Amino acid sequence: MNIKKKKIAVIGSGSWATALAKILLENVKHINWFMRKPETTEHFEKTGHNPRYLQNVEFDPNRITFYHNIDEITAESDILVLAIPSAYLPVILTTLKTDISKKHIFSGIKGIISDENLLVVEYMNKYFNVPLENMGVIAGPCHAEEVALERLSYLTVACTDPVKAEKFASLIRCDYIKTTLSDDIWGTEYSSVLKNIVAIASGICHGLRYGDNFQAVLVSNAIQEIKRFVDTVHPITRDIKSSAYLGDLLVTAYSQFSRNRMFGMMVGKGYPVKAAKLELNMVAEGYYSSKSIYEINQNHQVDMPIANTVYKILYENASPKKEIAILTEKLS
Repeated sequence: MNIKKKKIAVIGSGSWATALAKILLENVKHINWFMRKPETTEHFEKTGHNPRYLQNVEFDPNRITFYHNIDEITAESDILVLAIPSAYLPVILTTLKTDISKKHIFSGIKGIISDENLLVVEYMNKYFNVPLENMGVIAGPCHAEEVALERLSYLTVACTDPVKAEKFASLIRCDYIKTTLSDDIWGTEYSSVLKNIVAIASGICHGLRYGDNFQAVLVSNAIQEIKRFVDTVHPITRDIKSSAYLGDLLVTAYSQFSRNRMFGMMVGKGYPVKAAKLELNMVAEGYYSSKSIYEINQNHQVDMPIANTVYKILYENASPKKEIAILTEKLS
């Protein structure tokens, strides 16, 4: 069956979900779209745009069927594209009764299911019996805001089944989106998690008035730290310099659109962590991932000075100024 005739569901209502919906509608006639709040879809259907995120992106509501019930949308869809904060995924799926074990699931979530320290693919496999070969990861480097502006962007589709990876890639490939394929679902997903932690570190350093010279040292050390971790937890041959790893790290650590960097910048400027979370008014995945990675690494003991520094600042109330000063002595 033609992949473009499959019923595709976008799960989520934020900026990344909106960007993915825009990309998908470049290639398919219709999508299903899950949003929790009826008032959001009511506004969407009247105005043709998301009332909260990427408001400049115009949609044809006739090409979208909105759902508020997770059972209904999963029953009516063949491919599920997950694009919600990781902390909300268990909440949304807790009432799911539909059997999704034979669905194809692609995750654009850049976080860990923190209560159990599971990657999204691990969580879906463990609790919903979705085979690993039926799941994929959508990795960057790509910010939703630039997709909205149709600026040339690159996405990596990772799946253990290369045929499925290519078929899904064909759904998101368009004039302003180029795609690459990978079979490394573990490395790409862990890298997506870790780069948000590094982006928080980058933001903290910026808030403390460290300059570009130090940022370059921070990020070059960070990609080595990421490599040490992913090679330990899932040792396969991978090119850490490719876009899914290094590219995604760079854009998240440096971009003005990076919410994790923005969150870190507020912490570096002296905001208490709780106040920074409230002020941001968006989910900074790196905050939750920092704790999960710290706990996971207790079993592996990988040398991770940057991730450990962020954890101490966010969860042990350590002084950003003192901890970053200590970190500068560990980098080279």
